[in-house]
Amino acid sequence: MDSGTRGRDNRDHKINELDNMWLALAFLSAALLGLYDTAKKASLKDNAVIPVLFLNTVFSTLIFSPFIIQSLAGDSSASAGAADALRAHLMTFAKSCIVLSSWLFGYFGLKHLPITIVGPINATRPILVLLGAMLVFGEKLNGWQWGGVILAMVSLLMLSRSSKKENVDFVHNKWIWFIAAASITGACSGLYDKYIMRILDPAFVQGWYNFYQMLLMGLMMLALWLPNRHKSTPFHWSWAIPLISVFISAADFAYLSALRQPDSMISVISLVRRSSVIVSFLCGAIIFRERNLRAKALDLAFIIVGMLLIWIGSR
Repeated sequence: MDSGTRGRDNRDHKINELDNMWLALAFLSAALLGLYDTAKKASLKDNAVIPVLFLNTVFSTLIFSPFIIQSLAGDSSASAGAADALRAHLMTFAKSCIVLSSWLFGYFGLKHLPITIVGPINATRPILVLLGAMLVFGEKLNGWQWGGVILAMVSLLMLSRSSKKENVDFVHNKWIWFIAAASITGACSGLYDKYIMRILDPAFVQGWYNFYQMLLMGLMMLALWLPNRHKSTPFHWSWAIPLISVFISAADFAYLSALRQPDSMISVISLVRRSSVIVSFLCGAIIFRERNLRAKALDLAFIIVGMLLIWIGSR
């Protein structure tokens, strides 16, 4: 083999590696999302929810502060479709309220429930987005997608039955309803993102919505938690708290980097990110020593197959 042929082979090999980079980044994002859920669960153990969530917004704001500084300096703003900066900030503030509502419900629910139950429920969130897109944007589902929706609903029914072994009743347990509310508001956030990302710059949104969340949680700390802190669960520091912000920020960075790759497929990336539930499930089994794993693993398998059917229907 001459040097020219070897050179071409090396270039082809490098091109193939770059072509697969987006998939590796998608799997990295999924792993980080699983660790993000695990850090949340660890930080909330015997801890006050509101201070933990407030500190998460503080650390996230610090991580994304360069975007805020660029915006204030005039280097980053709403994209050309936005009427003015005030409208851009109002739209971003609305996103902050939606996401914070989801986080509040999710944090309280996760504190009181096994992560091996919360994870599979959260994994059905893309189905809620799919149904919401059908209602709000007029999108139509095909047979594969309806099959995925039905299979996911069946898996939730199975999970509700298996969870009774841990005295978790899906109908009467209020924390299950908190997780359901978190999933619904999270799906609303996804639908809202589909709208505002056509108008606003992603860096602008990511920086400022964390800042507004920090302000809202600061007010909640002052008005609700501080006056009643001696009557509720006390707060204690955990190094898992800053890890929440680190993992979610890194997961988002890997996700956006995957989307920037020229040959990336959003349908595949979205599906791969949902596999984060496998990481959180394993962490629940290994780190938190949760029970009834065999039945919940079967429920999780049904959800994953449902996600695959939805992906096939989206191709």
